[in-house]
Amino acid sequence: MNIVHLRLGAALVLATTCAVAQADLVFAINEGVTYRVPNDEIRAKYAAIAADLGKLLNQPVQIEPVADYPSLRNGLAKQTYDLAMVHPAHLSILAIKNSGYKLLVVTKGFQEYKARFLVAADSPLKSLAELKGRKLGAPAEDSITSWMVRATVRDQMGDAQQVSYVYTRYQDAVPFFVENGLTPAGATASNAVVKSWESKGGKVLATSKPVPIKHIIASPKLSAEQAEAVRDYLLSLDSTEDGRKKLEATKYAGFARYDNAALMALGTWLGL
Repeated sequence: MNIVHLRLGAALVLATTCAVAQADLVFAINEGVTYRVPNDEIRAKYAAIAADLGKLLNQPVQIEPVADYPSLRNGLAKQTYDLAMVHPAHLSILAIKNSGYKLLVVTKGFQEYKARFLVAADSPLKSLAELKGRKLGAPAEDSITSWMVRATVRDQMGDAQQVSYVYTRYQDAVPFFVENGLTPAGATASNAVVKSWESKGGKVLATSKPVPIKHIIASPKLSAEQAEAVRDYLLSLDSTEDGRKKLEATKYAGFARYDNAALMALGTWLGL
């Protein structure tokens, strides 16, 4: 092999190496299974943040909306995502426990997400325990809300299966069950749904313990230094005018630290 061929071969190897080094980092975004948000809208919401992260990590960052939970579970289990915003806390906790992900931040305004149990204004029910043996309307079975609902029922009755769950995909469909007498109570964690319910005279029978949702987690493929740099960037966003403009697109107030041990304890409560 002559010197020209050697040089061409070396150049090809270098080009291939650089292409691999510059492969996009994948930032998965899950906005929850019980909400309706188009993928293009999700990409637009996080575009400016992804651009900043790309500069910070010296690699392009690609936003990948992941709406359904089976795909999200699978991707986290396989470490497909370098970064992920995970609305359902139970899937984030499982990724941290089983797949080596690291909690970076939680989303401000969502640190105390609670499930509320709704009953009609004239309901004779006075406590959650009185639902034993009866039906309960709830969001999608694998939603974080329904995991919280089942844990709360278990705490009150000793067994989450002491009630019969009637699931519906969307949170705002839960009141329909109660309004039409299909179930004596319904559970939701949507503040808008609860506010609307109470404005019509409906009552809140019980409330679950709070759970932080919308976590941003980092794959073990990122170095400790990279993960810390991403955390610092996210935590600082609400401290500057430029950062607040980028947050405005996401409709979030900012991000905050959260104790990992406390999160794992909540995972135990959820039954993970």
